[in-house]
Amino acid sequence: MPLSAEQASAAFIQRGALTASRAGIFWLEFDPASGDNRLRRAASDGAQWVTPSHFAVRSQVNGYGGGALCASPDDLFAVEASGQQIHRIDPRTGSLEVLTQDPDASFGGLVWDHRLQRVLAVRESRGCQQLVAVQGQNRLRFLHDSEDFYSAPALSDSGKRIAWVSWSLPDMPWVASVLWTADVDTDGALVRARCWPTAEDGSVQQPVFDGEQLHVLSDHEGWWQPWQVSFAEGRASWTCLDATAADHASAPWQLGERHHLPLGDGGWARVRYVAGRGELWLKPSAGATPGRVRTDHADIRHLAVIEDHLYCIARSATCLDSVVQVDMKTGDVITLAGGEPPFDTVTVAPETFWIPASDTVAEEVSGFWYPPAGHSPESAPPPLILIAHGGPTSTAWPVFNPQVQFWCHHGFAVAEVNYRGSAGFGRDFRLVLAGNWGQADVEDMERAADYLVASGRADARRLFIQGRSSGGYTALLAMTRSQRFRGGASLFGVSDPARLREVTHRFESGYLGWLLGPPDEFPGRWRERTPVLQSHRIRGPMIFFQGGQDRVVVPEQTESMVRVLEQNGQEVELWWFEEEGHGFRQRHNQIALLENLLAFYQRHSQKCDDGGQHLR
Repeated sequence: MPLSAEQASAAFIQRGALTASRAGIFWLEFDPASGDNRLRRAASDGAQWVTPSHFAVRSQVNGYGGGALCASPDDLFAVEASGQQIHRIDPRTGSLEVLTQDPDASFGGLVWDHRLQRVLAVRESRGCQQLVAVQGQNRLRFLHDSEDFYSAPALSDSGKRIAWVSWSLPDMPWVASVLWTADVDTDGALVRARCWPTAEDGSVQQPVFDGEQLHVLSDHEGWWQPWQVSFAEGRASWTCLDATAADHASAPWQLGERHHLPLGDGGWARVRYVAGRGELWLKPSAGATPGRVRTDHADIRHLAVIEDHLYCIARSATCLDSVVQVDMKTGDVITLAGGEPPFDTVTVAPETFWIPASDTVAEEVSGFWYPPAGHSPESAPPPLILIAHGGPTSTAWPVFNPQVQFWCHHGFAVAEVNYRGSAGFGRDFRLVLAGNWGQADVEDMERAADYLVASGRADARRLFIQGRSSGGYTALLAMTRSQRFRGGASLFGVSDPARLREVTHRFESGYLGWLLGPPDEFPGRWRERTPVLQSHRIRGPMIFFQGGQDRVVVPEQTESMVRVLEQNGQEVELWWFEEEGHGFRQRHNQIALLENLLAFYQRHSQKCDDGGQHLR
C-alpha cells in the first residue's frame, strides 16, 4: 500500500534546541499529535517528557524564534509558546515557575549567566528589541537597547565579558551584522560596550568564548569561517582559525544556533557545509589531528559539550532527527534518542545533481533528486515535483522530509533545488539574489527542470512546481514566465511584494527592498516580478494553501491572487486553514494539505496520460 497522508503526518517529528548541563541532556521535540514543541530529556531507558503536555515551548522573536531553551546546572529555562514568557522548570519534577510577567513582550535567545545566577535574553516588544537579564521572578533588567536587532549573547568563563551580534534595518543578519563586546560589572550592568566591525563587509554570527578568548563565525572573506578576535589598545585583531572554503553555519534565521564550539586546550568542534551537506569535524585538543566524525548525517546543529562528550542534533535522509553523543576520546557515535526509521516501508534516499555554469549563468547550481519509490533506471521518466525552498536565503538539505517521501510513494519524483541565493555555498553565491529575486531563482528552477528532463529523470509533459513562503513566490513567477510546468502550488506564498513590504513584520521589513531593489528606483522590476500583476500570463492550473493567522505572508496575499485568477477564468483551487499561521502545525491540517495536493497532481498528471495538451 502507498504511504498514507496519516503516516506521513505522523512522521513530522523534529528535534532541536539541544542544551546540556549537570542536570542532563535536554532538547525540544515537535509533537505532531499536538502541533507543539515539547521538552524532552535523555534517560537510560529512553527519552522522557519533562513538562506537562499543555506546556509548549517556542519563541516568537523576529517571527522565527530560536533560543527558547537554556539550562543552569540545576534548572531549565524556557519560553512558553502562548504567552511568550520565560519559565523556570525543575527537570526532576517538571514543576513550573513563571519568571517574567511582561505581556507585551516576547523573549528568545536565552543564555544562563553562571556568575550572576540569572538568565540573559533578547526581548522584543512593539517593534523594539533589547538585551535583558532576568534576575529572579519578575525582575527584569535592561542591559543594552541602542540597536535594531540582537542575537543570543555569549559569556566568557569568568562571566566578566559578554559578546553578541547586532544588525540594523534594512539589513538582514546574513547580509551585514557587527560584533559587540562589553564588560559585566559586579552589579550585572554592561560597561564599555563597543562594536567591532570586520575589515570588509560581512555577516558575523555565533560568538562563543574559549575561556576568556572570543571566537566568532564571519564571512567577510567569503565564507562563514571561525575567527579568533583579540583586543588590545582599543583595537580588534581578527585571526582566521580555519580557512577551508566552506560555510561553517547556515543562514541565521533563528537565535541561539550553535555550529562551532571551542573545547579548551586548543580543541574544537565545527560543522562544515560541503556541496550542500553538513559534516561534523572534531579536534579534541591542541595536539590532535582534526578529523571528520564518522556519521552519515547531512545536517548537524546545536553543539554542546559536557566533559569528554559532544552532543548535537543530527539529521539524515532516511531517519528521524537524532540526538547524538560523540565520545571525543574515541570518536564513537551513539544515538541517545531519535534516529528511528520513519515508516515500515522503504524510505527514498536523494541523489545529488549539479547543473554546470554556462555562457549566461556563471554559477553552478545543485539540488537533490528523489526518485519514486521502487523506480528503476529502465523505467519511463516519472512525473516530477520541483520544490523551491523558502527564505529565499535558506537551503534545501538532503534530510528526511515526510512530504517528499509522500510524493515519492505515490509515483512522483521530487527535486529540491538550491538556486542562486541559497545559503551554504559562500557569501558571493548567497548575495547573487540582491536585486535578482524572481529572476535568478526562477531561471535556476527552469534550468533544473530542463536538466532533469534531459537526463531522463523527469517526464517533460508532467512537471510541477511547488514552494512555500518565498518559494511560493518563485513557483508563481515560474508559472507566469514558463509553460514548461503542468501546474503550480503555492503554500502561503508571496504574491504582491509591494503590499507585503507595507505590512510584514519588522524583521523582514527591509528584506524585500534588498531582494528587488528600492521600489522607487526600479518600479518596472517590481511590476514585472509581482505575481498578482502578471497572473494573466499563467496558463496552467494553480492550487493555494493559506493559514488565516499568518503574520509573515499575510492572508490577503493569497486571497488577492486567487481572486484575480478566478476573475481571469483560470483554473484555481484555494484551501484555507483559519487557525494556522506561517506553516501548518496541526496534524489534521497537514493531512488535508497532503491529500489535496496529491489529488491535484494526480488529476493533472492523468490529463497528460489521457492525451491532454502538453504545455511547453
